[in-house]
Amino acid sequence: MRAASRELALAAVVVAAIGGATAALLVAIGFPVGPGLAALWTGSFGSWYAFTSATLVRAVPLMLTGSAVALAFRGGVLNIGGEGQLLVGAAAAAGVALTMPAAAGLAIPVGIAAALSAAAIGGALWAAVAAHLRVRYGVLEVISTIMLNFVALHVVSYLVRGPLQEPTRVYPQSATIADALHLPRILGAGRLHSGFVLALVLALVAGWMLRHTAAGFRLVATGESPAAAASAGGIDVRSTTTRVFLVSGALAGLAGGVEVLGVTFALYENISPGYGYTAIAVALLARLDPWLVVVTGVLFGALEAGAGAMQRDAGVPATMVAVIEAALILAVVAAQSIRSRRQAADGDSYTLPADA
Repeated sequence: MRAASRELALAAVVVAAIGGATAALLVAIGFPVGPGLAALWTGSFGSWYAFTSATLVRAVPLMLTGSAVALAFRGGVLNIGGEGQLLVGAAAAAGVALTMPAAAGLAIPVGIAAALSAAAIGGALWAAVAAHLRVRYGVLEVISTIMLNFVALHVVSYLVRGPLQEPTRVYPQSATIADALHLPRILGAGRLHSGFVLALVLALVAGWMLRHTAAGFRLVATGESPAAAASAGGIDVRSTTTRVFLVSGALAGLAGGVEVLGVTFALYENISPGYGYTAIAVALLARLDPWLVVVTGVLFGALEAGAGAMQRDAGVPATMVAVIEAALILAVVAAQSIRSRRQAADGDSYTLPADA
């Protein structure tokens, strides 16, 4: 009960901080505060349609990639490649969906499952490249995953101008995926698709796994101290970090597949507005807890949706939201640093009782 109260208090502080930071930035750049904040609210939470069709639709890839980052970071793997893994997953899902016959004899759920499975496998294989470089050659995954993001971006660019380009060869995109392979919409929720349910279930399963399974214990122990996990716990650190790398990549790839089948219905060059990078902020704000990623994913989805409304209705540059997101991350990192220093200071100042 006390922990829940702390989480609610933290959420209230974060929301208040976002409102305050937005107002301060609006004043600093010379825009009226009232219309700007009103547009931010209207575009994200102002109506049921805005909440479901704008905020939650944007939250789905953030929840999946945020869970991917949270798991990787908890396991001591600094996977910064969610963006590239998402793009490869989107390309794999589009490729499979476009090669499937839309009619006759193909069960719709089987086709959707095949495309989403291809997305997850594609993301995992893309992460496997960085995992192999780390294990075999000692290449830091921070470097390799960032580089692979750019490679994935150019791979998608090649595909939509080459093998997967639409039949007229005019636009840099793939053909439209058949309606039968679109993710079903949630009844009464506007554009919100069933990928939201999938993202929610996977985040809950990931959080439960970390808390209640031996695999979760090994993952967390490895992330906290690989040497102690290997010596005292008898944990195979190398295989643990490799597995979490692959799972993280699969979740990020699945985000790309869900975006293709649930939102864009085709593969584009700029299919992701940076979801893989924003996911790092989502995971850090959630303190690397997949359950809290659900909340922070919705929060950042609201910021993304509200940014468009601010630009459209109040003339405020949408990039201002990126400044707010960056400020949130800096605040979270600073708070964690202060907490760690206090804990270290408390440990240093502890003395044994006189009769010990």
